[in-house]
Amino acid sequence: MTGHTTPIQQGTASSPEKNEEVLPLSDSIPGVSTPPADDGRPAYVIGVDYGTLSGRAVVVRVSDGAELGASTLEYPHAVMDTVLAATGEQLPPEWALQVPSDYVDVLRTAVPAAVRDAGIDPQDVIGIATDFTACTMVPTLADGTPLNEVPGYEDRPHAYVKLWKHHAAQGQANRINDLAAERGEAWLPRYGGLISSEWEFAKGLQLLEEDRELYDLMDHWVEAADWIVWQLTGEYVRNACTAGYKGIYQDGTYPSEEFLAALNPDFAGFARDKVEHTIGALASKAGSLSEEAAGWTGLPAGIAVAVGNVDAHVTAPAAQATDPGQMVAIMGTSTCHVLNSDRLSEVPGMCGVVDGGIVEGFYGYEAGQSGVGDIFAWFVANQVPGEIRDAAAAQGLSVHEYLTEQAQAEPVGAHGLVALDWHSGNRSVLVDHELSGTIVGLTLATRPHEIYRALLESTAFGTRKIVETFNAAGVPVTEFVAAGGLIRNPFLMQVYADVLNMPISVIGSSQGPALGSAIHAAVAAGAYEDIHAAAAAMGRLQRAAYTPDADRAAAYDALYREYTELHDYFGRGTNDVMHRLKALRRSVRTAPAQQAVSA
Repeated sequence: MTGHTTPIQQGTASSPEKNEEVLPLSDSIPGVSTPPADDGRPAYVIGVDYGTLSGRAVVVRVSDGAELGASTLEYPHAVMDTVLAATGEQLPPEWALQVPSDYVDVLRTAVPAAVRDAGIDPQDVIGIATDFTACTMVPTLADGTPLNEVPGYEDRPHAYVKLWKHHAAQGQANRINDLAAERGEAWLPRYGGLISSEWEFAKGLQLLEEDRELYDLMDHWVEAADWIVWQLTGEYVRNACTAGYKGIYQDGTYPSEEFLAALNPDFAGFARDKVEHTIGALASKAGSLSEEAAGWTGLPAGIAVAVGNVDAHVTAPAAQATDPGQMVAIMGTSTCHVLNSDRLSEVPGMCGVVDGGIVEGFYGYEAGQSGVGDIFAWFVANQVPGEIRDAAAAQGLSVHEYLTEQAQAEPVGAHGLVALDWHSGNRSVLVDHELSGTIVGLTLATRPHEIYRALLESTAFGTRKIVETFNAAGVPVTEFVAAGGLIRNPFLMQVYADVLNMPISVIGSSQGPALGSAIHAAVAAGAYEDIHAAAAAMGRLQRAAYTPDADRAAAYDALYREYTELHDYFGRGTNDVMHRLKALRRSVRTAPAQQAVSA
C-alpha cells in the first residue's frame, strides 16, 4: 500500500465477538489466589524482561515503582543463526533459533539473584510478570514440552524456538499477503495491508511445508511470551497482545479455514488445532505461581502471575504513556513503536492495531524497525579498523562512544552521506524483509565516524517515516517517548529530536520493559485498580528531555528528502535489485544447508 487510507471506524474501543474465551481484566482464572492482606509491610513485584540475547529480572516496590534490585542472564545458547548448537549443522540464510530451556534458566538464576540484590524478604513479593520479544514461537506437545526436548528431535531445526528475527518464512508471508489481498480479507487492513514473515502464520506455514512430521507432532504453536507464563503457572493462557498483533486475531476470529486451505490444504486447521486457546486480557492474572516455579525462583507459591506481554507494549505504562497520542519507541537491537488511540484507522505499513492491545479501553497501534542497535553493532564489529579501536581504548572509551564523539563534532550533512536502515529488512512502513541496507555518497575520503553517523541518522529517518504515516492516516502522534538501551546515547537522542523536529521525552528507567512488567504484576496482584493508576504511581518520565534545534532540523529536512527518494526507489518497486540479490544469495547458499536440515 502506497497511499493514505481513510478511517474504517472511529469511536471508543469495543469488545470483540467471541469464538474464544476472552478473560477481562477484572476476572480471575480459577485457582488463582488473591493478593495478601495489607499488614503494613512493604510489598514488591518482579518484572522479567526476555530480550533477544538475555533475560533480566527487576525487583520493584509497589508503592512508588522504585527499582531495588536487578540481575541479568545471558542466554547460554544465544541466537542460533548460522549453525544448530546440538549438531553443528549449517542453518539456511535468514534463520534465527533459540533454546527454550535458556528462558527457564533466567527464572532459576536471575530472579533469585535480583531478590538477593534488593535485600528484601521474598515473602513480601506479591506478583510476577514477564514480557518477551515477539513474534517468538515455540512448538510444543500438549503439556507444553518444546519439541526440541522430545527425544529424537533435538537435531531438527524446526523443533526449536523461532526467534522474532527469523525471516526465512518470507515466501510464505508473500503468499499470505497476495491471497488476502486477492480475496479482500477484512483483517488485512488492520495490519497496514501486509503480514510480516516474523509472525505466527507465516512461520507456522513454513513449518508445515518444510517438516511435516514435526508439524503433525506439534499440539500447540505457542508465543514464547505465553510459554514462559505456562512454565510459571502450569496453565496455558494466550495474551491478547500477541494474539492480536502477531496471530491475526481480529473481531473475535482468526483467518478462516477456507482462507488457510487456499494457502495449503493441510494448513486449513492451523488456527483451530494449533493456535486457538483461551485469551487473557493484559494486566489480568494468568494463574498462580506453581510449587515447581516457586522452587526455581525462591518466591512464594500462589502469588499472582500476570498474563504475558510483549517487551515493547509492556513498556508504555513504565513511561507513563497510557493516553492517546503518546508514541513510545523502545530502542534496542530493533525499535518497536507503540501508540494508544481512541479511534480505529488503517495506517499503511503498520504492524497492527488491536482492541486493548496495549491498554484496555483504547486501540493499540504498533509499528517498528527491524534493525537499529543491531546496525550500529554490525558496523562496529565488522567495519571499524584497528587504529580506531586502539584510539578508543587509549581514551578509555568504547568504540561506540569514540565514534559518537567524533561524529557529533561535525555539522549536519558534512559527511555527504545518506543511508537506508534496512540491514534487517523493513518492518514499517514497507513490511518487506527482502530489502537490505545501503549507503550512498561514499568516497575514498569517507571516515568511519562519518559512516557511523549516517547509520544513526538513517534510523531516525526511518522513525520519521513511521510518525508521518500515522499522522497522515488520522492517528496523530502528539508526544514522542524514547525508551530502551539506546537512550543512553545523548547524541542519538538529539539527532532524533532534530530529525523529527519535535521534543523527545525519555523514560526514567534503564529497564523499561522489566519495570513495565512489574507494573502489570502489581495490577494482576490487586494492588492497583487498573494500569492507568499503577502507571501514575510506579512509572516515570522526563518530558521534553531533548528539544530540536531549528537550524539542524532544517538541514535534516534536506537529507530526509534524499532518504525518501531512496526509500521509495528501492522500497516501492522502481528498482528491485535488493530482492534479486537476496534471491541470488539464497540460491547459492540454501541448497547445501537445506539438505542438512532435511537429513
